[in-house]
Amino acid sequence: MTAMGFDAPGGPEVFRAETLPIPAPGAGECLIRVAYAGVNRPDVIQRMGHYPAPPGASPIPGLEIAGRVVACGDSDAPDMAGKNVCALVSGGGYAEYCLAKIAHCLPVPDAMPLAEAAALPETLFTVWHNVFQRGWACDGETLLVHGGTSGIGTMAIKLAKMFDLAVIVTCGSDEKCAAAIQIGADHAINYRAVDFVEDVKRITHGAGVQLVLDMVSGDYVPRNLACLAQDGRHVTIAVLGGMTAELNMAQIMARRLTLTGSTLRARADEFKALLCDEIASTVWPAVEDGDLRPEMDRIFPLLEVAAAHQRMEAGDHIGKIVLDIAQTKVT
Repeated sequence: MTAMGFDAPGGPEVFRAETLPIPAPGAGECLIRVAYAGVNRPDVIQRMGHYPAPPGASPIPGLEIAGRVVACGDSDAPDMAGKNVCALVSGGGYAEYCLAKIAHCLPVPDAMPLAEAAALPETLFTVWHNVFQRGWACDGETLLVHGGTSGIGTMAIKLAKMFDLAVIVTCGSDEKCAAAIQIGADHAINYRAVDFVEDVKRITHGAGVQLVLDMVSGDYVPRNLACLAQDGRHVTIAVLGGMTAELNMAQIMARRLTLTGSTLRARADEFKALLCDEIASTVWPAVEDGDLRPEMDRIFPLLEVAAAHQRMEAGDHIGKIVLDIAQTKVT
């Protein structure tokens, strides 16, 4: 099979095609002929050398895929052969074939393009766990999301609106703010033009938001806390702006704030299976009905993965970037 790997960390240009053996599924696994693979920020960080694959995972990047199941490792596995699925994987997505845990797969509805299915697992699992499980989001609350037009941001908007939350997002341009409103955000703040803390206070009439989903961290954290209402929750899912923050702990105690966060890739398979089960029962019916679809940006051929990474790093995308793997031709 063809896969896109790299010999040493670096810029997007380090990617190169390689020929690898097709992996064999073990117990609890299935082998998927990949049609499309999602491109995510953790892939970029892995390529830079800062986010190595966990033990036992494929070193090939790619954390979400969609395609057809061609084999299962268990004789007593569900009859999945020939079915289209999307899956959350720990690596290996940038390849023509990829192993996935059966318990981490979701069925792709007949009416759903596989490119859209490949754009769902990483953002859907991440947002559901962090906004609704760790962040305890409830109907009628207000959520502040940074990076409102990113893959995570657009999924957070759509899921939050499904469950009757008000959504405020920050974006880096008026054009992206307009796109976020079109996607479903109630308010969009151009953080380059105004102080988002003051604008959140204005929008909420001084009450603040109940929940912040933050992928910036660093000096954003104390500013985020200033946006929170009493008993507010702050959930960190990335540290793009720095790994440390200076906080006033007395303020956190007095206002009863909760700070939490998580990463997904290294979590136990059993945890991911439970998360997949909850999404299957709670969110997947909306996918099957066509009410929930990812916001799509661009689709690149697998061999143009460097261009896909360049687009993500430039920050010009709105929604998900996806690789077309089924059409890969190696010369």
